[in-house]
Amino acid sequence: MFVAEQGLFAADDHDEHDEHPATVHVLGFVHGEPAGTVRLYPLSGTLWKGDRLAVLPEHRRSHIGGPLVRLAVALAGDRGGSRMNALVQAPNVRFFVHLGWSPVGGPEDHLGVLHQRMTIPLARR
Repeated sequence: MFVAEQGLFAADDHDEHDEHPATVHVLGFVHGEPAGTVRLYPLSGTLWKGDRLAVLPEHRRSHIGGPLVRLAVALAGDRGGSRMNALVQAPNVRFFVHLGWSPVGGPEDHLGVLHQRMTIPLARR
């Protein structure tokens, strides 16, 4: 559903990070029903990347996106990360700023859609 809705990928969004043992796939539930997901993985040293945040349309009003992003940030910090980066679609920048993320540079085209590089410092819990 994510792939079809976003229109960013030809067939699917599977890449080399999906099967890497350090990649963490988080699945969020609302009332026991799968509702959203996010993926995180180390890039190099203590730098992590968060991506593939997706919430099913019928659960978008449940506000599960915030907890998914906060959990990804916490997990990366717990795994020794000092900073997390993400490439966020332009309409979602304010949401990420609200969660403590900061824009880096200006908006840029990514796969035909305007995105913003974002970053957040990490800490161990």
